[in-house]
Amino acid sequence: MIDRRKFIQAGAATVAGTALMGCSSNEPASKTTETPANIRHNPIGVSTYSFWQFNRPKNDPPIEEIIDHVAAMGFDGVELLLVQMASDETSYLNKLKKRAFHNGLDIMGFSTHQGFVRPDKAYRDENIALTIHQIELAYQLGIPTMRINTGRWGTSESFDHLMENKGIEPTIEGYTDEDGFKWVIDSIQQCIPTAEKCGVVLGLENHWGLGRTAEGVMRIVNEINSPWLSVTLDTGNFLEDPYDRLEMLAPHTSLVQAKTYYGGGKWYTLDLDYPRIGEIMRKHNYKGYISLEMEGKADPMEAVPESLDVLREAFYYEI
Repeated sequence: MIDRRKFIQAGAATVAGTALMGCSSNEPASKTTETPANIRHNPIGVSTYSFWQFNRPKNDPPIEEIIDHVAAMGFDGVELLLVQMASDETSYLNKLKKRAFHNGLDIMGFSTHQGFVRPDKAYRDENIALTIHQIELAYQLGIPTMRINTGRWGTSESFDHLMENKGIEPTIEGYTDEDGFKWVIDSIQQCIPTAEKCGVVLGLENHWGLGRTAEGVMRIVNEINSPWLSVTLDTGNFLEDPYDRLEMLAPHTSLVQAKTYYGGGKWYTLDLDYPRIGEIMRKHNYKGYISLEMEGKADPMEAVPESLDVLREAFYYEI
């Protein structure tokens, strides 16, 4: 958990340091070895979720303060979690965009929530409209890719119960996964024209619901078959034998969300082999952003920069 007073005090110091330094090097300050001329490191961002994790009221800490810390820690970009934002008013969006720009950061991802796995057409239509609005917010913020979900059946007693069952839940009585895939595919298809108009690539995450498996994600992506729908690959959402599943999604990935679990995870902890994952992404010529999601219980002011060092070492490519 974040110590609020320490967070604010650290923010004041890092803002001053950032103002003096201007645009900093992409390499960690402690790194002394030279990178070969034919090697480039993937840009590394961090999700604002890493400092929040649904543990406090939204906007605590404020995203503006998080942006200052992210820049001072040496990240290249920041991914915004929509439910964490204080507002979707234009003035607030512009304030965040300006803050990131002055800190030398890309706002490189937008994590949103929606659900299409319901027999109620009015419910699905409401979520289609919600997703279209979210795409327009991404456009206003200048964000090139937006995470979307299938949604889930909602038959679990709670999210804790869902995690106890490893993300598996029964369908609504009288319906099947086949019904769910039809609803999801039809709903996302209706969002594609807005994504194309706004220039925002939708990234379907291997999350819960019908996106729990790599096969489920790829069924939806392949059936819609649009350049404006790709994959947001989350390294921490395959709970067993993740590497073959990650490789299945790698060729279609527009953003990698990389989990770490310093201090132990809230629901589970995975021992992920990031050099191996980096090799998978190099094999498929992935040159895009890695977005850290630190999901451990440790102080993010310490665990987030430690995670950055791990990801810097693992994700690079040859030119």
